Amino acid sequence: MSERLLVLVRHGQSEWNLKNLFTGWKDPGLTELGVKEAIGAGRKLKEQGLTFDVAFTSVLTRAQTTLDLALKEMGQTGIPITRNLALNERDYGDLSGLNKDDARAKWGEEQVLIWRRSYDVPPPGGESLKDTLARTLPYYVQEILPCVLRGQRTLVAAHGNSLRALIMVLEKLTPDQILKRELGTGAPVVYRLNPDSTVASVKDLAG
Repeated sequence: MSERLLVLVRHGQSEWNLKNLFTGWKDPGLTELGVKEAIGAGRKLKEQGLTFDVAFTSVLTRAQTTLDLALKEMGQTGIPITRNLALNERDYGDLSGLNKDDARAKWGEEQVLIWRRSYDVPPPGGESLKDTLARTLPYYVQEILPCVLRGQRTLVAAHGNSLRALIMVLEKLTPDQILKRELGTGAPVVYRLNPDSTVASVKDLAG
């Protein structure tokens, strides 16, 4: 039985990250720095001697491009890739496309902070982190986890909040703890799982 390897990587910096805009399901591309971060993620994984059998990503360009650049850097562009909106970023609803400073001016700093950092309070027309978990976790359990448990080395390139939903379950974090969990752009997190799907080891390749 080969190892039960699961690697999560957040997409590189997007054009809207740079402009301080709420992005959500909007679809900007990567910045020049984001491209470098994606290639850097591939380099870090290659340095660890890791190879992959399957990959998963969202339907958004910034995650797909990050995955493609990382795999190209590793010389592994031929593996099967599954794209699904279950792995999309949290939907910020009416905040999508707004500058974060403008949103604070409109709704007040405290209200915007609640929307950004609470577990279960969604912005108008959007999703809370709890809502994001509710769509991401079933997809993980039904589609991604079986690959890992079969011994298929699995790479997931997605978004800060959809990955937080998975990390919350993998690392058994509380709602308060997951809100404080930082996830760097282009920084792979390497998990090795036990046969019962719990985490045997975790290694953050940030920096």
